[in-house]
Parts: sequence; C-alpha cells; structure tokens
Amino acid sequence: MTPWMIWIAALAAYVLFRLWYDNWSGPLKPAEVDAFLAKMAGRYEGTGNSPGMMRAFLEADDGREFVMLNLVKAQMDQVRDPASGEMIQGFELLKRYSKRFMPVLFRNGGHPGMVGRKVGGYVDAWNTEPDPGWTIFGLMRYRSRRDMMKLALDPSFMDAHPEKILGTLATFSFPTQRVVSFYVSPRVTVALALALAAALGHLALLTFS
Repeated sequence: MTPWMIWIAALAAYVLFRLWYDNWSGPLKPAEVDAFLAKMAGRYEGTGNSPGMMRAFLEADDGREFVMLNLVKAQMDQVRDPASGEMIQGFELLKRYSKRFMPVLFRNGGHPGMVGRKVGGYVDAWNTEPDPGWTIFGLMRYRSRRDMMKLALDPSFMDAHPEKILGTLATFSFPTQRVVSFYVSPRVTVALALALAAALGHLALLTFS
C-alpha cells in the first residue's frame, strides 16, 4: 500500500459519509406532502397535534437540515408494560423507546445533537405557562423534512410509539434551524478525524516500510 492509497481511502470514506449525511433529494414536492399526510391520517387524535401545522411545515420545505427541540416530562409512576403486562416505571419505557428510536433516526440521516436533564425551574419566563415539571430535553438533527416523515412512518418507530405515550406525561417539540453555533459541525469533525487517521497511517507506513 502506498501513502496515496491511504488518502484516497480517507477521501472515499468522507464522500460516503456526505452521501449519507446530506439531503440530495431537494425539497418536498406537493405530491409527496399529500402522500405523507394521507399515511399519517388518524395519528393526530388524542395528541393535540395539528394536521394543518404539519402541512404548513412540510409545504414550506427548503430542503435543508433542521434540529427538533424536544421538551419532555417523563412519567415517573408505575404503568403497565405493553409488552410483558408487568408494572414498570414509565420513564423506563421512555428510555426503551429511545433505544428503538435512535437506529431509525440514524438510518434516516439524523442523530442527537444534545440530550440532557433539567436541573432547576424556570429562571427567566414571562407570559408563558408554569413549568409543568420538564424532565429532559433533546436536540435531534434531521437530514430533511422528508426524512422526518419517513421516520414517523417507519414500522420500527410506529411499533415503539406506545412506549413513548406511556412514558411521557407532557411534551412539546418544534423545529429550528441553526443561526449561530460554537459547536463544530459533524461534517468538519468527520473530515478532521479521517484526515488525522490518514496522516497517522501515512506516518506509520513511512516508518515501518
């Protein structure tokens, strides 16, 4: 193996990463929006979610990635496990749901940006509802709005949804797009990691050849 082969392999790996990480299909088309919403019919009852709000979000698709902000109040009391029928803390079901949700998220080009727990009450709030007792927050990166809908309709996600319902007392989510960030993008992180690996491989090849 020559040093150039190492760098070519690193470049090829980065290209494959970008093929997975970026949206190459452009914004949603009107026919896609109608098809997705038709498949979602009946999924809004009992949740307080708005089909009209979802349609507006999908029809305004710009093809760009976005980050979903999620605030969750977990169920800390005992509930009946839909799989075993045994009593279990609701929060455990929520964690089990997350373990099933993440592979579907990755498969559709998404990943967690940050997940954390709440450590205090509101320190700055006005003209808003009282803190219901949020437990955790999450920032989930989606490759596109199309991928979000594919995830929502994925059989693995749909099978796990009862666990989310039983493990959650209250939640709200809304999509955002980054304006300012001091965190390095995965595009840069992966490029630097591959470049470092290639450089070390190059040096090792020169040293031991």
